[in-house]
Amino acid sequence: MKNSKFIWLYFILAIVATSINAAEMKIGVVNAGAVLDKSPQKTAALARLEKEFATRSKSIANKVKSLRSKQDKFSKDSAILGADERKEKERALISEQRDLKRLQDEYNEDLSIRRNEELRKLETEIAKTIIDLAKKESYDLVVYQGVIYASDKVDMTTRVLELLKSKSK
Repeated sequence: MKNSKFIWLYFILAIVATSINAAEMKIGVVNAGAVLDKSPQKTAALARLEKEFATRSKSIANKVKSLRSKQDKFSKDSAILGADERKEKERALISEQRDLKRLQDEYNEDLSIRRNEELRKLETEIAKTIIDLAKKESYDLVVYQGVIYASDKVDMTTRVLELLKSKSK
């Protein structure tokens, strides 16, 4: 009986001590989605990717256009072609379609890999910026991802964005 009273007393003291410590803590929250969407580094990364993949994209678009015109021509001319010539042209079109599909898949895969690389770089830079800000302003705890709600009092998102914008200049 005395042990159970002692355990309950200890438990209550632990809760009170924890809430006193929590009241003294400086806590901040950063909205990950907003920082990723609004950072100038994301815009710069997207521009780099667009520039890097522009020639391949144009090349694929030209090949798609060429294939469509060949398919249209084949549709119009198929009635007057002989059976052997029609089969030969059909096979050539199917082969060209496969090659184009392979090129498009490779392009999408390469673009996805590069996009992920750029995203990782950006996330690393954002994390470093948040840590620097937290140390500078003496935060005890900063929550970055997985936040359902945070009041404006603890939200550091705008300050992180301002630092990222100053870094991008």
